Amino acid sequence: MTKTKSKHRLALVGTGSLRGQEIKNILAQKKFPAFEIELFDPEVQEDYSKLTQFKKEPMVVHSLAPAALEGKDLVFLASDAETSEAMGKLALAGRFKAIDLSETFNDRENVPLIVSGVNDDTLKTSIPPLLANPHAVTIILSGLFHRIVPKFGLKRAVSFVLRPVSAFDDAGIQELASQSVALLNSSIPKTKVFKEQIAFNILSHTDPLDGDGFTSLERRLVTEIRRVLGRPEFPLVLSIIQVPVFHTYSVMTYFELKDEADIAEIEALLKSAPFKMTPFRTSCEATPLKVSGKDEIFVGQIKREPDNPKAFWIWLVADNLTRGAALNAFELARKILGVETR
Repeated sequence: MTKTKSKHRLALVGTGSLRGQEIKNILAQKKFPAFEIELFDPEVQEDYSKLTQFKKEPMVVHSLAPAALEGKDLVFLASDAETSEAMGKLALAGRFKAIDLSETFNDRENVPLIVSGVNDDTLKTSIPPLLANPHAVTIILSGLFHRIVPKFGLKRAVSFVLRPVSAFDDAGIQELASQSVALLNSSIPKTKVFKEQIAFNILSHTDPLDGDGFTSLERRLVTEIRRVLGRPEFPLVLSIIQVPVFHTYSVMTYFELKDEADIAEIEALLKSAPFKMTPFRTSCEATPLKVSGKDEIFVGQIKREPDNPKAFWIWLVADNLTRGAALNAFELARKILGVETR
């Protein structure tokens, strides 16, 4: 008699968040070993009071009871920070394994911060009870430097990050949409998420500044990238600029190499997944409009400084909810459950 292989038991906490919706969609669309999944939201008070769809079938979203997560093979945490903190602590206590997509544990030294394809080799020998899914910018830039630095070295790098309003979840999207409609109808736009009008505008910063003029998120992202790359002194600084775009991070990075290179050599390092080269000399395909919803990190214009053959500019664009969050978590989940990513 043939023994039937048991299904992986998964759970998703936070189906109402943008990241929760995206990981649910990825699990429904991508190839994954046989699994069964339960959905939970902290705001659900009674079972059967909230429904969603999974693989085009109706599915109940349950109220969140920690005991319901016990025994799961893997739990995706995509809810608010308070809920993720509580559920993450249960994972650390050994109640179940989890991947946190809420960035609640990104600054905790005792929780591994993993980018698929960059620093995930440790998962081959040991599976921690809790993994932190890095910020989208960390995923984009660590992937870039992971390929370039070993070959050419690096003297310094400076990145200008254009942040979409979806970084503030659905509230940011709704504010940009409502302000745009108001302005087009000659009405006064209302501000709540952002201190200044964001529609048809650009903000140099949206968070409090430290004594040197940087935000805590800018500092945190540099620390994240250094952790992922395993280079505590990695010579990077970055600045986040808030733009009126719904989805995708666009990043312009200037970097000086230790060894001389040409554009063709840089291109050659970025021709395989998750990167996708675009014909930037004849078109401009690496834009938020074209990249939104796509799986890859799109490589646009690459420029070499005419007076310094070791200095380059590179333009990268990636969807913050797909490649910048859910796909990384999905690829880590495959490794945790012992299935190689295809």
